[in-house]
Amino acid sequence: MPDTSLPVDGARVLSDLNALRAIGAYKTGVHKPTFSDAHMGSLHWLIEQLPAAGLTASIDGIGNVVSTSAKAGAKLLAGSHLESQNYAGWLDGPLGVVYALEAARVLNPDPDIKGAVEVAAWCDEEGHFGHFLGSRSYVGGVTEADIDAARDRTSGRTMRDSLAAVGLAGRALVTAERGRHIGYLEAHIEQGETLESSRLKIGIVTSIVGIWQYRITFSGEQNHAGTTRMAIRKDAGLALARFCVAIDERFPKLCGPRTVWTAGRITLDPGAPSIIPGRAEMLFQIRDDDPSVVARLEAALHGMAHEVNAQGRCEVVVECIRKGAPAMMDAAFQQAIEDASDALAGGKSLRMPSGAGHDAQVLATIMPAGMLFVPSIGGISHHWHENTADEDIVTGAQVFVDACRRLLAK
Repeated sequence: MPDTSLPVDGARVLSDLNALRAIGAYKTGVHKPTFSDAHMGSLHWLIEQLPAAGLTASIDGIGNVVSTSAKAGAKLLAGSHLESQNYAGWLDGPLGVVYALEAARVLNPDPDIKGAVEVAAWCDEEGHFGHFLGSRSYVGGVTEADIDAARDRTSGRTMRDSLAAVGLAGRALVTAERGRHIGYLEAHIEQGETLESSRLKIGIVTSIVGIWQYRITFSGEQNHAGTTRMAIRKDAGLALARFCVAIDERFPKLCGPRTVWTAGRITLDPGAPSIIPGRAEMLFQIRDDDPSVVARLEAALHGMAHEVNAQGRCEVVVECIRKGAPAMMDAAFQQAIEDASDALAGGKSLRMPSGAGHDAQVLATIMPAGMLFVPSIGGISHHWHENTADEDIVTGAQVFVDACRRLLAK
């Protein structure tokens, strides 16, 4: 297949991204929590753009937009999400949707392309109500009971109430037509500094990490902070702090080369300066693309808890509250991205795992999937300082569209 440049309109890509940035703008980023006015406005913006690419769609009963093409031939699904973390960046999500839209605009009208790109925007990838609820719904992994139970992590509002408030109550859920698509392709900012520090333009994702989350609870004895001698205290907060230090001492000897772990939230009860905490809790997360590594670390957590319990001062319970399986990206999709990068980005690419979760890992459970990264300035994401150079955005769009062309030609 000759390496020919496709008529990707870089100015249009940047204009689209900035149009989405203006909806729910916050400082240099955006604030678009799921089902907010800004999120819904972004979904409606996308639906208005789709007809020009030969696509039709509406918002389904969980907030997904999944477009369809009447063009004959193979269909490639592509997209990302349009909501954001609270007070966060402008490219996390929209970049992948706009790249998919540009691919559809370029390839779908072309009679020499025997197939079409169908664009998707998945709801709630950022987890305001749950974990990948939109893409999981599309693959048949969300029940009505799951929707009933889902609540906004910030406000506590139920998902049912939120769906009703934005006019989506009672709408059908769009689920995958098995066999319709040759696969799913997603683009994203790296959310790390590897590409930028290596002066590379394209990341070819090899795998997406699984995310395991734990609730680790310490029970001690609440008492007066001024009158209780140190020797007899059962301080749950101190037990938690020591546990955190022990994790950082032991995990490096057991982990893999890219394992990461985070104590993301710590709470003390009752949380008053003059009261010894009788209870302490932390939400703890491990990420890796090798389940055997995580199993080893989980066993270490339980072993450490047993040691604390044996000391008899405080009791600790380790509870796994989320198990997210890792996903391998399809070899043919990786090769298509690499070939497109060789042609259009001077071969400045790197095969690399993704340390963040993405909808592509959900879609990979039912079809081949691939992911492309572009550099993040300073490796910053989930913050309004998140940014990527315009030149890198345009190069990424060119590589993405060409990768779509190559996949449809197979």
